[in-house]
Parts: sequence; C-alpha cells; structure tokens
Amino acid sequence: MRLVFANSAWVSAAERLILRGGGWQSVKLRVRFGLIFHPAAGPVLIDTGYTQEALSGDRRGRMLRLYGAWLKPQLNAAEQVLPVLQRFGLSPDDIRTVIVTHFHADHISGLSLFRNARFIASDGAWARVKARTAGQNLRHGIFTELFPTDFEARLDGLSDKRHVQASEGVPGGVDLFGDGSVIAVDLPGHADGQFGLLFTGLDRPLLYAVDVQWLLTALTQNRTPGFPATLIAEDSAAIEPASAMLRRFLASGGEVMLCHDPAPTPHDLTPEAA
Repeated sequence: MRLVFANSAWVSAAERLILRGGGWQSVKLRVRFGLIFHPAAGPVLIDTGYTQEALSGDRRGRMLRLYGAWLKPQLNAAEQVLPVLQRFGLSPDDIRTVIVTHFHADHISGLSLFRNARFIASDGAWARVKARTAGQNLRHGIFTELFPTDFEARLDGLSDKRHVQASEGVPGGVDLFGDGSVIAVDLPGHADGQFGLLFTGLDRPLLYAVDVQWLLTALTQNRTPGFPATLIAEDSAAIEPASAMLRRFLASGGEVMLCHDPAPTPHDLTPEAA
C-alpha cells in the first residue's frame, strides 16, 4: 500500500498561539491531505485540504466568508487536490472513498468535487451536526454549506466497523478496510468526532494524528498551547490525554505525523513523485 500527503495551503499563525512559550514570530503551517493507494479499495483520499470552494465558492455563507478573511489561507496551486490526483493519472470520479477525519473547513472544503465517493466519517459526530442549529454548528467550527447535499446518503459511519484492540503501545481503533492496514484511532479534543489514522503495514508504524496539535514540537516536548488556543477546542481537557497516548506510541517506536506541522516528512509529496 502506498501513501502520500500533499500540502493544499499555507496558513500563518503567531508561534506563541500554537506552542507554549513560543514567540510572536509567524509560523507558516501546512494544510495537508492524503492519498492512499489501497490494493482493494483503490485510491482513497484522506480529507481534501483547503480548496477554492472554501474561499470563493458561491455557496459560502457570511460566516464562512469572514472565516476565510480572518485566516487568509494561501492556496498551494500545485498541490490542490485535483492537480495532485492528475499527477497520478486520476480524476475526481476515480475516487470512490474519502476518509473525513473531522468536519472543519480545512478538511472538508473539497468534498463536493467527488460525486462517486462514499465518506468514511464519525456517524456520531454527523448526528450531532444534524441535531444542532446553524449557529451552534458555527460555534463548533462547522460550516454546513461545505457538505455535499447527499452527504448522509453516502456516509459510511465508523460505528458499524470492526474494532481492533490496542497492544504493546499501539493504540486500538476501527479497521476501515477489514484488512488491518488502516485503523481509525479516536483522538478527542480538537474537534467533535476527530480520529487519526494508524498505518500498520509500513516499515515503521505511522499514526497520522491530524489536529491533536499544530506542531510536532508541542507534542514531543509537552508544550501544548493554553489560552487562547484552547478556546477553539471541542474539549480542551481531552487534548493532553490524547497527546500522552501519542507520546507513548512514539516511545514504542512509532512515527507521528500532524496535518499542520510545517516540517516536511518522508511521506510528503515531492516534485518528482507520481
């Protein structure tokens, strides 16, 4: 199974907002999405990153427009989801599965591009999205206009899938494809229903921990940012237990990768990759 990640955009933030004890200098954060080449499921997306739909799409509501104006993400044209697929000889219609790690805009803004895909996501979190008012969803960082109108009909929830038990420092979770190759690991704190992805078949087990932290340094050095960064967390009290689990995974020999850490990794797309 092959795995690559691409950087859809850059978002700048003051270091002290994302790293306890950091300075006021600006840090350029990546906004990653992934592409799995699975032997049975075919090409599978992990989120979509930021796309133009979030920044200039006709369906954007006033709050999504303000959100984009505030964060000012700089789209990375070469590594937008469609050009990346083209590099591998794929079209949007070739994607039959998109794994949606959580429902924030920088992870779902391109879902409507994939009309043939099913969406593997937390069905519990989706039920709560439906039960909330539009204003309540905004307070949870969710812009419902970014979901395809038939999202629920194409939702492949986690609750019906087989659970894998934890063992020897490796976290347990939900077996997404029934072969143990990709395990969805519950990662509460940042967003309702957020899960990471454990890849067991690599030379070194990899846990893509999405947005548990913004910087790997915050995780490894236990420098989790406090107030005001915790204001945007779904459950700030859950961030440290999730981070501690990831540190145990690292200590056991695993590798952790985050969505927004600016440092390149061996799994990131290179200019010659295809």
